[in-house]
Amino acid sequence: MITIKQFTFNPFQENTYLLIDEENNTIIIDPGCYSNSEQQTLKSFIEKNNLKPESLINTHCHIDHILGNNFVIDTFGIPFFMHEKDLSTLKNTITYAPAYGFSIEPPYQPDEYLNEGDIVQLGNNKLEVLFVPGHAPGHIVLVNHAQKFIIGGDVLFYGSIGRTDLPGGDYPTLITNIKQKLLTLPDDYEVFPGHGPSTTIGFEKKNNPFLI
Repeated sequence: MITIKQFTFNPFQENTYLLIDEENNTIIIDPGCYSNSEQQTLKSFIEKNNLKPESLINTHCHIDHILGNNFVIDTFGIPFFMHEKDLSTLKNTITYAPAYGFSIEPPYQPDEYLNEGDIVQLGNNKLEVLFVPGHAPGHIVLVNHAQKFIIGGDVLFYGSIGRTDLPGGDYPTLITNIKQKLLTLPDDYEVFPGHGPSTTIGFEKKNNPFLI
């Protein structure tokens, strides 16, 4: 059984997730913690709950999702995973960070790449990797079929979808991937997005104006 802990960090109100198994093994997803107080909030929660971070995963590498990457890697010494097609997105954050008011160090490079169909293991729990580009060229989501949830990054939101006007974005690609990869899942699968509240596949099928 996986427990999901959500934090909302940085001016973009980005959702950072901890996936925690029965033995307190933990995957950190999209750490957006930027300020020292945000970093300490994440670190303190992990330490106070005796969690054991195993890996860092980025669903994609827009700046609001990677602001805490270096901090997490330096603090916990864990490997970092992402999709190879988002490597340029990661590298480019250093060039445009000042335009958004951020000062960041060059981001660490991944230890390994994740691809469509890969299985991420967390104790006895499995997370299936789906490749869902359109918002970002190397965007992935993680699906746990046993508990029927999706860590969705910026693909599908409550009543909306990820923006496609950023470098590497493509609207037709995003819509096609949402319909083929996510809306084919059962209606009761819960989506935990990169911003805003969670939603369900069934709700978005019926109500999302971009998908009806």
